[in-house]
Amino acid sequence: MATFGSFALLIALALAAYNLLAGAIALRLLATGQPAPISPERLADTARRAGIAGFVAISAAAFALVWLVFTNDFSITYIMEHSNRALPGPYKFAALWSGQEGSLLLWAWLLGTYGFVLRLTHKYDVRLYAYAGTILAAVQVFFLAVVNFAAPPFALMKGAIPDDGNGLNPLLQYPEMVIHPPLLYLGYVGFTVPFAFALGALMMRYPGEKWIKITRLWTMVTWLFLTMGIFLGMHWAYAVLGWGGYWGWDPVENASFMPWLTGTAFLHSVMMQEKKGMMKSWNVWLIFATFLLTLLGTLLTRAGLVSSVHAFAQSSIGTWFVVFMGLVLAVCLFTYILQRSHLKVDNHLESLVSRESSFLFNNLVLLVACFVILWGTLFPVLSEFVVGNKVTVGAPFYNRVAVPIGLFLLFLTGVGPLLPWRATSLRSIRRNFVVPTIAVWATVIVCLAVGVRPWHDGAFDSGNFYALVAFAVSAGVMAAILSEFLRGAGVISQQTGRNLFAATWLLTRRNTRRYGGYIIHIGVVIVVIGLAGAAFNSNAEKELGLHDKLAIGPYTLECVGFTQDSNLNYNSEYAMLDVYKDGKKQFQMTPEKRVYLASQQPQTMVAIHSVLSWDLYVVYEGANPDTGQPIIKAIINPLVSWLWAGVAIIVFGTFVALVPSLTPATAALRVPATRTAPSEPAFKGGL
Repeated sequence: MATFGSFALLIALALAAYNLLAGAIALRLLATGQPAPISPERLADTARRAGIAGFVAISAAAFALVWLVFTNDFSITYIMEHSNRALPGPYKFAALWSGQEGSLLLWAWLLGTYGFVLRLTHKYDVRLYAYAGTILAAVQVFFLAVVNFAAPPFALMKGAIPDDGNGLNPLLQYPEMVIHPPLLYLGYVGFTVPFAFALGALMMRYPGEKWIKITRLWTMVTWLFLTMGIFLGMHWAYAVLGWGGYWGWDPVENASFMPWLTGTAFLHSVMMQEKKGMMKSWNVWLIFATFLLTLLGTLLTRAGLVSSVHAFAQSSIGTWFVVFMGLVLAVCLFTYILQRSHLKVDNHLESLVSRESSFLFNNLVLLVACFVILWGTLFPVLSEFVVGNKVTVGAPFYNRVAVPIGLFLLFLTGVGPLLPWRATSLRSIRRNFVVPTIAVWATVIVCLAVGVRPWHDGAFDSGNFYALVAFAVSAGVMAAILSEFLRGAGVISQQTGRNLFAATWLLTRRNTRRYGGYIIHIGVVIVVIGLAGAAFNSNAEKELGLHDKLAIGPYTLECVGFTQDSNLNYNSEYAMLDVYKDGKKQFQMTPEKRVYLASQQPQTMVAIHSVLSWDLYVVYEGANPDTGQPIIKAIINPLVSWLWAGVAIIVFGTFVALVPSLTPATAALRVPATRTAPSEPAFKGGL
């Protein structure tokens, strides 16, 4: 089976190379009109079919690797290093992406899958799809070359074949790790498609903005996958690493966040090109930068350039990625310079207080945030290269810079929908900003009244200050968004006689893109409220003997037992803690510490009790070697549940935005015949 897998990868590389070569020749012939022994259309079609066949070949290779994992073939180096006989089935499947070679194969397979779907839908615009398919083939050639020659997943063991493998990294033996990496990769790899369309449209001087409408679906689905992947990674870090947090500005966390920032900027910016013919160069370079950042993220993780719980060891593939990124950048620059006249804008910014300017500021702030994170992430690598010492950049640096930037972005989220196109009158500002301003100051007063103050023990407390600002701005943004819903729904309710809920649903269905975007922004507000809760964390730690107690917040934890257990995969120790509130037992928690037999690596299994206001987060830190008694750390994490609720709302809003809006004829059927359907409110924003 290993031979079959290796052969399938070679076949896939040959097919991708043919797809690239034949596609490029066909496009050149079509552009120049030169006579050829075979028609360009026929040649382009054979290139497309080669791309489809290549997907089948990569799928066969991926199947072969999974088969070898499940059959415990430890003659394969990759399987010996990332699996063992006692590993549960779901984690055996996850071994496909748990190591460098397998994860690169997964990238190639997902890219092949995206390309397969693209090539099946090529009749939507044959020539543009041919350009995009050829560019995808070029990227595929690179990744298949890497897995064939630099990081082969089917490499054989040297020397004696062991009876069992080293097992999967204990940090990855958690249910979310079965779905978190594939979702993250679906986001990473998916941005190759809008990149290919953008580069192809620029190469062929594609008329109009149709390429943006084509790529919108691809970009939003990709963005959604990346968003879910990032938040699942946050939840994994929260539930597995045992440090009580969910985002530590780890270099690999940053690597996934940077393309998310530029991808978000692109999703907003393209609306300016669609509606106003503006920011064309911005859009091209935003998607170019997003694709390059996905490659950089893969380089950071897979080449071991940075120290991270996510990253692999140093390897030789770094040179491959650096060279490829250089080639991509050179192609993008050359194409842009050659075709920049095609990107002349149709309109210009008329006022700094307008919807257009809010989009521009939104883009600028997102790019500043991305640059700050990029600088902090690469600084250790650059410092080692320049002075010979690796200088790390910690969370305080990012928090000092990223938190104010994030709050300003949140502010723009609320301001944008309230500004009209072109220019804003003073009367319009007064009318639209009254309710959000009242919400902001009312929230400030309430927060101060309940003890959220920007000072502590007579000294300025930046954490409390930023939390106060976050709560206040969140209230203002929420008021602005809800006002937009209520204003439009009120008009429909008045003219159709429907109740407010039904009118809101009809309003959303009439313009799903706009109101789906609003729902996404509501989710972002909820996430920010959850993040602001981190300013009020509290913790306590104590060694607990039998019936000893630990008090934290409104809870009292009593140790009622501590014991050991084992199975074929790991040994474990855990404590049994009864949790009391107001003198009454509420529930029991059992934090655990595991040691996996194959690797002899420890793993923390955190016990978490969540309510809307906070999480009770309990960690078993091990037994005191002198007394044998468990050491327990308990943390109160306010508002963490709001994070996960916020991302659920973001996902829902994205699905709403992806649903086609009601056509005028269909919308008319939703309104009683005796009524007149209202006109659509003025704002046409959203994602």
